[in-house]
Amino acid sequence: MKPRHWWISGCLALTALFALSLSSCSTIERTIVETPFIEGANFVGNKACYECHTNYTREFPSSAHARVHVGDAALKGQTGCESCHGPGSRHIAAGGGKGRFIVNPGRDSTACLTCHVQTHAELRLPHHHPVLENKMNCVQCHDPHGSDIMKASGTGLAMARLNDSCAECHREQARPRVYEHAAMREGCTACHVPHGSMNSKMLTERDVNLCIKCHAQTQGSVVGAGQIYFGIVDHTDKITRGGCWSAGCHPAVHGSNISPNLHY
Repeated sequence: MKPRHWWISGCLALTALFALSLSSCSTIERTIVETPFIEGANFVGNKACYECHTNYTREFPSSAHARVHVGDAALKGQTGCESCHGPGSRHIAAGGGKGRFIVNPGRDSTACLTCHVQTHAELRLPHHHPVLENKMNCVQCHDPHGSDIMKASGTGLAMARLNDSCAECHREQARPRVYEHAAMREGCTACHVPHGSMNSKMLTERDVNLCIKCHAQTQGSVVGAGQIYFGIVDHTDKITRGGCWSAGCHPAVHGSNISPNLHY
């Protein structure tokens, strides 16, 4: 085979391999093929959970997880609670109790990641929330039983709930400021990937392209023809120094109490 043909064949093979790896992280809906295993336990159905877990079972029918079902025909009808927690007969016989013959996704996220394969892949990216390291778990941010997967904050606003979930840990970044970065109104995920990213600080973009996505659309901004203007200020040379925040121009990216230009 000639060198050029060998090089082309190699590139095609790598492309096919990359496409295959992406398909393994797809978000295609699928059924559960295997529930969590609990030795010696049998399925008992959602009604058996009601007596002890009344609040959960009342709210659960409106949850997206209520539509989860076991794909194995031999387990037909064994749906709902036991799809994620495992068969409950031994748990009931033992009188209940946290972690007694039952799987608790609040302590071990394996049950969640069995279905959420794309999230599992994102958590393996270089910059990610430490779920796989068991330093946090899915239920710290998500409500697996409720109608809204984001934990409620009492505000009644979906975006506020999203930011409140982040604020539980990132309090400094989420606190109110005199000069608010308007991006905060769009939610933390306007700039950050919630599970994992190739970029530092889990950013959706690693450089000034992150800022340009919004600021190139503001009135008076011009991007192109070799020049970049934001308002009346020429930023053509400024953006060569680094990111808008890392170059020291607008370091208070979440908001400032002293400067509308986001300075500390």
